[in-house]
Amino acid sequence: MKNILCILFITLSCFFAACTPHSVREAEKVVTQADSLWQAGKMYGVDEGDSASLAQAYETLSAFNSPLLSTLNPQLSTIFSHACYHYGKLLRAKDNPVEAMQVFIAATHSHTHDYHILGVYSNMGDICHLAGEYPLSYDMFERSADMFLRNGDTLFYYYGLNDMAFELAEQGKKEEVFSILSIIDEQYPDPYIYAKTWETKAELYRIIGQYDSAIYCVNKYKELGYSEANTIIIMAQAYDELGKKDSALVYAQMILADSSSCYQNRFNALYIASHYDSTLCASEISELNSQREDIRYYEYEPQKEKLIEAINLLNKNLNHKLDLTWLYSICCTILLIGICLFIYIRRKRKRQELLSQKLDILEQATTAIQKKHNDLTECYLTEHKRIEDEINNRCSMLQTTESIKKKLAWRDYKKMCNIVDKQFYLLASKLHDKHSLKETEIRICILTLLNCSSEQMAELLYKSPTSIGTLKRRVAHKLETTSAEMRSHLIENVCIR
Repeated sequence: MKNILCILFITLSCFFAACTPHSVREAEKVVTQADSLWQAGKMYGVDEGDSASLAQAYETLSAFNSPLLSTLNPQLSTIFSHACYHYGKLLRAKDNPVEAMQVFIAATHSHTHDYHILGVYSNMGDICHLAGEYPLSYDMFERSADMFLRNGDTLFYYYGLNDMAFELAEQGKKEEVFSILSIIDEQYPDPYIYAKTWETKAELYRIIGQYDSAIYCVNKYKELGYSEANTIIIMAQAYDELGKKDSALVYAQMILADSSSCYQNRFNALYIASHYDSTLCASEISELNSQREDIRYYEYEPQKEKLIEAINLLNKNLNHKLDLTWLYSICCTILLIGICLFIYIRRKRKRQELLSQKLDILEQATTAIQKKHNDLTECYLTEHKRIEDEINNRCSMLQTTESIKKKLAWRDYKKMCNIVDKQFYLLASKLHDKHSLKETEIRICILTLLNCSSEQMAELLYKSPTSIGTLKRRVAHKLETTSAEMRSHLIENVCIR
């Protein structure tokens, strides 16, 4: 019985292959040309080739895309998925995200086992990102990464992880972002992927309002030899939020000088330029505002409507339950039952292999992260103990009133602060800048750190011993601690931090 099923299956496959229509063979030639251009870094229908031919190839192959035909001729479903990929990219390049989404969705239903080409999920993720649908975009990039992992494309898999992290960054999910980026940092030190993680961190810090950190991450990105419009606009917006108008204007003008910048970046840059460029006259400011409104009405709003329609198509596809009753009614023979069992077992095995591979990667990443954490903790505790001992040793050398007056230049407040900063890790400056303490309050903190008695404090501050306790409590309250814990607080939270 088993031999009979195999002979029947092979006979049907050969018959279908021999009877392939001429239009399908022509479509295959177009897709083969598109694949060659793709490998050469070009796009069919833009750099070379006729876009109408690619559209016709897609339509022709669509008519032959069905579960039954894909089973009898798997190569045909792979060719169709490639046609979807090339035609979808062409539609995106021609600013048609709705039809592009429809074509990419068709690729996911092509029943192909070419998992690399199923990375079209990343293109779907890009469309979702432009629409501001970040959770849905994350889902698409996750599916894309899974496809690349199934195909063994490690490089593209880690690109997918960074894309997932970027979508989480857009949602301000800091812990989740760093959880994913740590896997990239530990497991795949590719220069460009590593650089892209700094871009992701910069966007995260911009979203959560840590603008200094955002600027730092963009600078790290630039130090690695990369500079893109997305990072430039991050710099402009970060400096804008920090109130550094001149710096924000410099980066905004860089965006406006780049004709290839996307309309979103130009829209944001025009706002900064029109508000912060003091060299502009009223008519020039009006012109910039006019350009910004043109982007809003002729690019942003129309594009937004297209993107919303594309997202609706995707959501409808994700929520749609495929009804295969008609197929089972036709394919109710022993042949197709055997084929279905074979496909089920094969997919089950592939899924188990994928899960095992994911678990191995996560286990390696967890081990590396734990080791790094332990090393950092040990290093921190050692350094903490060294600094604390150093502070206590220096305090022991300043126990008498005379040594305090002489070695700290007690009568000259400014000079005293400089000496204290050098010996006690910027203590005076931190108390002044972070806690807004006045001169007397800073002096009482210094004497407390030196472990002086109340009588010594009174003598040095020219106050009565009874008032020292009140003053000390007041300062401790400002530091959010108590008089008894004030010295340890100064060491732990002011000197060392």
